[in-house]
Amino acid sequence: MKIGPKYKIARRLGAPIFEKTQSPKYALSLARKERVGGKKGRTKPKSEFGLQLIEKQKARLTYGLSEKQFRGYVDKALRAEVPVQKLFTFLERRLDNALARSGFAKSRSAGRQIASHGHATVNGRRVTVPSILLEPGDVIGLRAASATSPLFAEVTERMKALSAPAWLTVNPEGKSAEVVGEPVYVPGEQVFDLGVVIEFYNR
Repeated sequence: MKIGPKYKIARRLGAPIFEKTQSPKYALSLARKERVGGKKGRTKPKSEFGLQLIEKQKARLTYGLSEKQFRGYVDKALRAEVPVQKLFTFLERRLDNALARSGFAKSRSAGRQIASHGHATVNGRRVTVPSILLEPGDVIGLRAASATSPLFAEVTERMKALSAPAWLTVNPEGKSAEVVGEPVYVPGEQVFDLGVVIEFYNR
């Protein structure tokens, strides 16, 4: 999915939702915009709907999903006892996200490419669908032919340097990662608020 100018989108949403916006360069551009904006006066306060829409966009674009994909996850989550937690589980357990979280990829978009091009495996089987939802016990890795490719020469070091979430166990030397639990949503730890997102769709 083509997203558009990431710096501009991140500034509009007020959060570093893309990997490239999690840098000193982005922080400087944001500070510069705030200084310029301060000279022009304050912007009009957003309505409750506007604030909810922003949180939805933050979550959707963080994971690089289309509106249709994101809405599909929300609809399924709304049928669960704890919709917020269920939605977070859906988003985090996507293969492209897991590839980024475990260090196989530098970003979620790179994780999508790795999966789409058939470089990744789940339980030893080659896959080409980035949206596969992983389950506890699933092991992700690289196809044998891909593991020795120069494209993945830095994977081991990246996996060692990365702090993987508790629901993933990473094996840098074996270039593999296993799903060992459920992602736990903790309010305030993400750049988006899934509670507000659920309220948006419950209107």
